[in-house]
Amino acid sequence: MTVALITGITGQDGLYLAEQLLAKGYEVFGLIRGQNNPKRELVELTVPGVKLLTGDLTDFSSLVRALEASQPTEVYNLGAISFVAYSWENAMVTTDVTGKGVLNILEAVRLYCGDDVGKVRFYQASSSEMFGKVQEVPQRESTLLWPRSPYGVAKVFGHYMTINYRESYGMHASSGILFNHESPRRGLEFVTRKISTAVARIKLGLQDSLALGNLNAQRDWGFAGDYVEAMWRMLQQPEGGDYVVATGQTHSIRELLGIAFAHVGIDNWEPMVSQDPRYMRPAEVDALVGDPSKARLKLGWKPQVDFQGLVTMMVDHDLHQQAALNR
Repeated sequence: MTVALITGITGQDGLYLAEQLLAKGYEVFGLIRGQNNPKRELVELTVPGVKLLTGDLTDFSSLVRALEASQPTEVYNLGAISFVAYSWENAMVTTDVTGKGVLNILEAVRLYCGDDVGKVRFYQASSSEMFGKVQEVPQRESTLLWPRSPYGVAKVFGHYMTINYRESYGMHASSGILFNHESPRRGLEFVTRKISTAVARIKLGLQDSLALGNLNAQRDWGFAGDYVEAMWRMLQQPEGGDYVVATGQTHSIRELLGIAFAHVGIDNWEPMVSQDPRYMRPAEVDALVGDPSKARLKLGWKPQVDFQGLVTMMVDHDLHQQAALNR
């Protein structure tokens, strides 16, 4: 039986990846911070087949213990402080977890493997935020990185450290440069879920307005459930590599709002939405769009859920959830 260890098991990607690996017959371990982690119950209910271990990316010894306890053949490092806005307020913590945490887990895996460098295949969750002030459109694996947030800078560190361990030690280490990917499991602090929840609540008469940041920002959005399949495919390749995972299409916040409101029968949504300076980034990333040609060619991967399907999926979920919460 193939064994996987997933850090960041409590996030949307961790949950979708765990589901898919369990369905493939894997034994799956998840690393969770703290004995009383409030998301522990969520993991246990969503993926009851996962065995949970306590550990932290900033605590090297806990990572060593987790590797010894799980004896994995694949390690997926999805753990990070992943909310970009938070990274300006807490740049040091973001650096420790999202950046230096990658070095900790890579070094723990290297020591665990010993002389047998092929013992574990490693996946690092890199991010399109590394491109930041984009130097070419679309962005591909070779595009110059120019991060525009402490989060993006930390992700660049982890990305290059993964390449370094692959080239220096011969580890099977891959980085997935994932563009924005969303789902009904996305945290409420992220703009896509903030919108889908607000649209559901407005439709149900539970609120009457929505404040957002830059409505003209554009992103390449896909479905998280599709993107974790690409992660798995990377670790099935003969050797490690870096892959852009994206749809290759870009959409604006305005377009997202239009689809979400139209889905609940509201066409004139503009009076309900305002722009609030509090939600503007100090340094905006205006347009991100990925070129997934390498992933399509080498991994045989392509997204299954389109943008409209993603937005309506999220709105439908939040309509059901908000109606249940407010009965």
